[in-house]
Amino acid sequence: MNWPQDKAGAGREIRQESTATAGNSWKLAKVCFLWFCLLGWLSTCRAQPAAAQDKPDLKAQVAPRSQAQVDDPVSVEGASQEPVAQPEANPAEKPDENADDKDERRKHKGSIVVAPLPIVSPAIGKGVIPVFGYIFPFEEKTKISPPSAIGAAGLFTDNGTRGFGLGADLFLKQDRYELKSFYAHGNINYDLYGVGFDNGNSGLKLPLKQTGQIFFIEFLRVIRWKVFVGPRFVNGDSFITLNATTGDLSKIPPDLGLHDNLRAIGFRVIRDSRLNRFYPTQGALLDFTGDFFSQGLGSKYSFQSYKFTFNKYFSFGDKQVLAYNLFFCGTGGQPPFYGNCIYGVNNELRGYQAGRYLDRYMFATQLEYRLVLPWRFGVVAFGGLGSVAPGAGQFRTDQFLPSGGTGIRFLLSRQYHVNLRTDFAWGKDTFTWSVGVAEAF
Repeated sequence: MNWPQDKAGAGREIRQESTATAGNSWKLAKVCFLWFCLLGWLSTCRAQPAAAQDKPDLKAQVAPRSQAQVDDPVSVEGASQEPVAQPEANPAEKPDENADDKDERRKHKGSIVVAPLPIVSPAIGKGVIPVFGYIFPFEEKTKISPPSAIGAAGLFTDNGTRGFGLGADLFLKQDRYELKSFYAHGNINYDLYGVGFDNGNSGLKLPLKQTGQIFFIEFLRVIRWKVFVGPRFVNGDSFITLNATTGDLSKIPPDLGLHDNLRAIGFRVIRDSRLNRFYPTQGALLDFTGDFFSQGLGSKYSFQSYKFTFNKYFSFGDKQVLAYNLFFCGTGGQPPFYGNCIYGVNNELRGYQAGRYLDRYMFATQLEYRLVLPWRFGVVAFGGLGSVAPGAGQFRTDQFLPSGGTGIRFLLSRQYHVNLRTDFAWGKDTFTWSVGVAEAF
């Protein structure tokens, strides 16, 4: 269980590993990518009447963070003129004076998202992740704040993995403040390959069982130029045991059989100019976090964890989006093995089993093309590369881990354009299948 990871969606990723070779995988990826590009070109050259009916409600997208929307001015021209008598209309022909108000209230209502996600993962087995979410405007009278969200999720697989989580992300006082928190508890049965690229590449693994819980809270305030800053707090504990007598016993971590406590205070700096954080079509995201675990706070280990994310979005019409993602992770001090940067977590990158490659430093970059289709469907094609290394300047080109794949989308919420996501991704020598809610980045 990777306590330093601070995204609640991690539990929603489902992976399936294949024995397909890298050559065949990349041939199939190229064919799928060319097909999606051709499909996107055809969609721009040919009118789709049915798509207008299934087009998400773009009016429900909120303004960029901390940018007020000015109401339409009320015309007062001719207000001093004498009113002109009008013939009384037939009551049956009178327009509904409350129609506009009803439409406005409907836009401010929340949206429920329910998705029982199947899971077929080479790491934790087969099962289901039931997800429930509620997206809503925390302040109904304002159009400035992005929509808030609360949710819950469970995890049940056939290898004995069990867990549940609760989370909330609230935008307050006309987007002046953001409060985010989550709690998770459970046990995860997984394989440890060891720290470093060579250990992950060897394929030798040790089955472990990690039981524990984690609590996280963060409070941000806008300063200027749409920049939010604020403190964060992480507290967790776990107990790691050997899950079987087989495996590579040389990889037994020093944490085995011990109760680990992790506690950290940190900070976050973020600038978000996206119009819709669930399905961004333009704008950018800059996000930097630093967490400082210390024995003085009650943590068993003293180490530091830093993460940087940059996302940029380009739209071509109202149906096509090109999204770019860059991620960097660095760790200092003496972390436990699960406190390192873990390749494959949080879609960085798809196509790899989470936890197979981990080390002190990691980077990942990817590009994704998204196309909206009629009848609530959509398709994507993506590709990228990344790697792990023991030092910031020790990345090697012969240890790069490329990724590519395609995916299908289904619209769960028209109001906020929240998609059910399923992706097929190819890594260096295997591929994965993942299912989740909202876009990968």
